[in-house]
Amino acid sequence: MSGDVIPEQARKILDMLTEGKALENVNTSLALRLVPLAEELDDEELVGRLLEHALEVSQDEVEKGWADFEIMKLQNASIEDFAKLSSQTENLVEGSSLSAAIMHHLGLMYLAMDNYSEAKLFTNRSLRLRESNEDEEGIVYGLALLEACCKRENLNDEAIIHGTRKLEILMKLGDLEGQMEAMSDLAHTQATIGSFDAAQDLYEQSLKISNELEDVSGQLVARWGLADIAEISEDYQTAMLLLSDCLHSFIALGITAPPQIRDRIEALANLEQPPENKE
Repeated sequence: MSGDVIPEQARKILDMLTEGKALENVNTSLALRLVPLAEELDDEELVGRLLEHALEVSQDEVEKGWADFEIMKLQNASIEDFAKLSSQTENLVEGSSLSAAIMHHLGLMYLAMDNYSEAKLFTNRSLRLRESNEDEEGIVYGLALLEACCKRENLNDEAIIHGTRKLEILMKLGDLEGQMEAMSDLAHTQATIGSFDAAQDLYEQSLKISNELEDVSGQLVARWGLADIAEISEDYQTAMLLLSDCLHSFIALGITAPPQIRDRIEALANLEQPPENKE
């Protein structure tokens, strides 16, 4: 949940700020920040009320634009509508962050349509604005989107460039969870082009961070990737040990492990010990 807020805390925060006449004291910025909390609690009525309030109390065209943007996302507005909003906000004073966010969203929409040229066009426009604003978190999002486009196009060298820059910024920001995910993304791309030593090093770094964070999903991704590399080298024993460690991590936390882990361990065991010839 946003900011590690548990559902009970989120409910208390929302009730305190929105019940009765309390919402009258909430400005556009705060109302929009509360929307993700309401969404995570599946409170659609409150989401709608917050967005309507954010638009109603907006003080200028930029605040109105942010409210319109969030409302349009909720309504699954068309690409044409988002493009129109983007053009309306491009020349607003103090509107560059909003324009960058809209262009990034357009990039995501085009990516979902497999239109990679348009996805990269809008993402690069968004990135330029975020770079001029020194918005490093926004730059990370943009680089991740460019990396995803390039990977889908099998432009792996370009994907590595974007992924490496993304990782460098995340390290500068001290974002361990982001680093963990970025390292695994990069490792997968390195493995795709046959750079197995680089891939193994990145997966091991990702695994180290995921262990520190006790992030079982991150551990699964890293160990699965390391098992892939071990299997390519026909080191089935190491691959099985990695996956067994992953299985035990889920068990220790009382979480049901994905069935694919057991299935793969069994398949590896069969590879290591092929059935006897009964002829």
